[in-house]
Amino acid sequence: MEVFRISKDVFSNHLLSSGRANWWNQKGQQVIYCGSSRSLSSLECIVHKGSIEPSEIYKMMVISIADDDHLIRQIQLKELPANWRLFAAYGQLQKIGSEWYNKRESLLLKVPSVIIPYEYNFVINTEHPDFQEKVKLVRTESYFWDTRLL
Repeated sequence: MEVFRISKDVFSNHLLSSGRANWWNQKGQQVIYCGSSRSLSSLECIVHKGSIEPSEIYKMMVISIADDDHLIRQIQLKELPANWRLFAAYGQLQKIGSEWYNKRESLLLKVPSVIIPYEYNFVINTEHPDFQEKVKLVRTESYFWDTRLL
């Protein structure tokens, strides 16, 4: 399967994690967030970064992950709190993701997008034993921000 991540050019040649806290992980947990499509990755980036620096050079990272079902744990909408799309649920979602990360039960956590709930993002656990063998950066593609989005 291929997943997609938008990154500034300087960070686009390696699969790196910042360890920053986010919706599905706590600070210090080494994960990489990706979208199931280029367009979803674009929307997620705009929403979560708050502002895009059009003067910066961005790249679309195309990441290949082995198609083994046991590598993925999917979060179902019915498993989430009713307010999961609101910032008020941030701590609850972090707890779900943190437990998944600490148990290393799978390489990927497939989660519904807050922006488009019937599309999915993937959280990659870079500390999982299968990470080095099953996840590869295939290529980077040139990317530009259409100013109508900004």
